[in-house]
Amino acid sequence: MAGFKTIALRGLLALAIALATCVARDVSAAETIAPSVAIHFTFDRPLDASMAPFFLAAKDGGFGAERLNVSFNSAAGSPEALARVAKGDSELALVDINELIRFRDQDDAAPVQAVFVLFNRAPYAIVARRSRGVHLLPDLDGKTVGVADGDLSMRLWPALAQQNGINASHVKFHKISAAVREPILSAGQVDAVAGFSYLSAVNLRDRGVPGADLVVLRYADYGCEAYGFAVVANPAFAAAKPDAVKGFVRALIAGIAATVKEPARAVNEAASRIDDGDRDLELERLRTVLADNILTDEVRRNGLGGIDPARLDRSIEQIAQGFKFRKKPAAGDIFDDRFLPPVAGRLIN
Repeated sequence: MAGFKTIALRGLLALAIALATCVARDVSAAETIAPSVAIHFTFDRPLDASMAPFFLAAKDGGFGAERLNVSFNSAAGSPEALARVAKGDSELALVDINELIRFRDQDDAAPVQAVFVLFNRAPYAIVARRSRGVHLLPDLDGKTVGVADGDLSMRLWPALAQQNGINASHVKFHKISAAVREPILSAGQVDAVAGFSYLSAVNLRDRGVPGADLVVLRYADYGCEAYGFAVVANPAFAAAKPDAVKGFVRALIAGIAATVKEPARAVNEAASRIDDGDRDLELERLRTVLADNILTDEVRRNGLGGIDPARLDRSIEQIAQGFKFRKKPAAGDIFDDRFLPPVAGRLIN
């Protein structure tokens, strides 16, 4: 009997030691798992449906799976968003890559670079009314175009006009507030307005302007080489935590794929974050963005997020036709492809 008790006690002791060892291993493993990396992400403008891929990446746990704790905020334009990234107040931001090109020309500019291009084609456009005699870009000769202060599309207008044989002096640009861009066109106070195709055109139809009376003259259809919105990174953060930047890009790619597959669900997520968001209006906006700016032929061939260096260099040359660079940057100064997954991981159906 005493022998049996001794054997039983030894068994219990061995079991206890084994359990303690397992617990110690689990604790040790837990301690070696890297903590989540905080990322403050800045959008350069008020929220709209074009940002849905970011919100789906958060909703579906993509950022969490990459051990990222991502928070979103907005700035009043690309210059402000770039300033936040340069200072380190935001680790990443979504900005107009053409504004980044100009930003990098400053003498004391931080070496901020884009790491992922969301809009393969810039959304710049002239939105006009057929009833005012505008059907094609050359028809702007002698017309009045409303342009909001700081409108980035005007930075590439000189090159666009020259490329299409338009005498720029024959087009009158009327400065307006962005808040009245669509109202003054719908009221017939101007012949056309400059802006983003997925914003102004969709907003005008929502205001009751017949779709048949609207013509969207996309810069990209008339020879503009510019890319559009891109994710930029704080250089110190990218150098210290490259895996975090790579993880963010992977999660965003998954968010884009989910948005393409389920645009209605993506819009629901975006509209829930927009004050007084109109779901139907935002769904039309998202479909326009996907078709015109994100899922281009170039993207279908080469995958999401990257650039063609020769094309980016040509777009910089186009900017130079209306902007005097101190030292004109090259594509490699603007875009860093080290954070992109291989092409196979960026292809989208």
